[in-house]
Amino acid sequence: MTARDWHADRDAVFERDAYTCRHCDAVGGDDESTTLRPYPIGDVPLEGEVHESALVTVCEDCFGTLESAPSTDGVESAELFELVRETTGLQGATISDVAAFASLATSLPATLESALDEETDTGIDDAVSEYCRTRRDVLLALAIVDARLDRLAALEPTVGPEVRSSLEAFAETARDLQSKLREVVALGETVAAGLERCQGCFDGVRADGVRASADVTCATCGLTVRETDDWRDEDGTLAFDRLFATINETLQGASETTETLTDRTMALAEQLTAQ
Repeated sequence: MTARDWHADRDAVFERDAYTCRHCDAVGGDDESTTLRPYPIGDVPLEGEVHESALVTVCEDCFGTLESAPSTDGVESAELFELVRETTGLQGATISDVAAFASLATSLPATLESALDEETDTGIDDAVSEYCRTRRDVLLALAIVDARLDRLAALEPTVGPEVRSSLEAFAETARDLQSKLREVVALGETVAAGLERCQGCFDGVRADGVRASADVTCATCGLTVRETDDWRDEDGTLAFDRLFATINETLQGASETTETLTDRTMALAEQLTAQ
């Protein structure tokens, strides 16, 4: 992290996250031994202050996982097996988290419309809070899995040819799955943009009655708002049904990739346990 990251209100981020690491649930604070750090997730502005919506609370150990260069020291087969097992477990949980985020995102139009019809701010505030929290957690989970895959990639040169081939196949499929999961998240963020909201902080991005389009920057958090032109009908209205269908199709593609990953994980595990 660069010095500018510390310009954000760390205490506000920690308080929002209940002084708890959003990955491993370790509790920190003045009366606890765990050291907490704010960590940027997703896209952040290249310059200036990082808004709290782009920061999550992590403990020192998880921060190290995310930021430390992966070790290239070789490991025994049992330890490599455990690393693969932990990585697949984390990615499996991330798949569920991404699916939950997609479900939440696709419910946003109806949720906000219902809250407006009932003229209640509570429903809107709850939906916004849940969206922002779920998005942050999903992006953190993806970053953790990326770090684990980097660790496995660093070990590839240290293993024998047969295991290396299986490990490379496993890692390639896991990376492909990561890409599909990120695509789902991006599509979910596009739902927010289609509601004239920033996909990061969810503040409104519509000014003077003009619909946001390309290269619009959120005045609150500095993110470039996702483009929605490809998802609009000829009359300019956003085709949410088409966007939702694409989200479901992408999730299905991720499910198919998961099946391939399971096969390659089993092949790798058999080789490692046989040694």
